[in-house]
Parts: sequence; C-alpha cells; structure tokens
Amino acid sequence: MKAEQDALDVRRVLAGETAAFEAIVRRWQGPLVNLAYRFCRDRGRAEEMAQDAFLKIFNALPTWRGDAAFSTWMFATVMNLYRSSLRRMAPPTVPLDAAAGLADPRTGHGLFEDEDRREAIRRAVGALPYRYRDAITLFYFFEMDVQAAARALSLPEGTVKARLHRGRALLRRRLAGLWAAPAVEEA
Repeated sequence: MKAEQDALDVRRVLAGETAAFEAIVRRWQGPLVNLAYRFCRDRGRAEEMAQDAFLKIFNALPTWRGDAAFSTWMFATVMNLYRSSLRRMAPPTVPLDAAAGLADPRTGHGLFEDEDRREAIRRAVGALPYRYRDAITLFYFFEMDVQAAARALSLPEGTVKARLHRGRALLRRRLAGLWAAPAVEEA
C-alpha cells in the first residue's frame, strides 16, 4: 500500500503538483527523524537532518527510476546525506571498549536491567565503524532484509552480509559482559 501511494505521489510531484510531496513527508517524517536520531543521538539535530533530507529527496525525485521501491531509493539517498552530515560535524561517541565496561550501579554486580541493556547496545552500535553501523541499523532497527539493506546502501548483498557478520562479532565481543552471570563470591 505504501509503495503504491509513494509511486503515485512521486508521479504527481513530477507532473507539477508539488503539494503532493506533503503526503510523502507525512508518511516518512517519523522514520527519517528516527534514522537521523540513530546517527546523531540529538532530537533537534535529527529533525534538522530529516528536513535537509526531504529537501534533497524533493530535488532528486527526477532521478528515481522506479526499478526499486521508492522507500529503498529514499533510504539510500538519506543514508548518504546523514553520513556526509556527520563527517562535517562528528558526534560524540562511546568507544566500544567502554560500552563493555558499563555497569548498572543499582545492581551492584554489573548486570543490566532491560533498559540499560538496550541503551548499552544502542551506544555500542553507534560506536561501530559506519560500514558496520549502517548495515546493523537498517537490518535490525529498521527491519530491512539483506536485499533491501543492500539496495539502500548501494552495496552487493554479499558485502552487507559480511558487514552484518563482522558488526555482530564486534558487538558480541564488546557486550559479552551484559549477559554474563554474576561471579559467586567465596567466603
């Protein structure tokens, strides 16, 4: 349904009915702001990045060939824009080594509550090199399959699979302590 509506709205915009772009913005504003937030972890900046993305998408609409879903083309365009934006203004990150050492002070034994685990995972994913972070973010947080993520990243599927594998391995090593059982102290 979304794909057909996107294609219809794009055709209307390209035919000169620029007001049809408002429907695209309404449909995709939440996902694009959320994606930007995963890149920068600042709500205000994420909204600005999404606004810039919509401007870029509007100007680039004539380049969408329609051989892939509009959303796939849009995510590829947006991912490139967000990466470029972050290169110009690097966000603060948490080193992967630090993410493994995070502990929940309320427990006293270093185990995380569910929300603490989710936050540690988000931080660790954010600290991954962008080639792994992008693949992990699209696959897990945006629930794209490998094929859609590959199209969004303009990469071969095998490359995305390799980046997912390597990214998961980095995360597994760095976050191993999150699921470790507490050490039993001997008296």
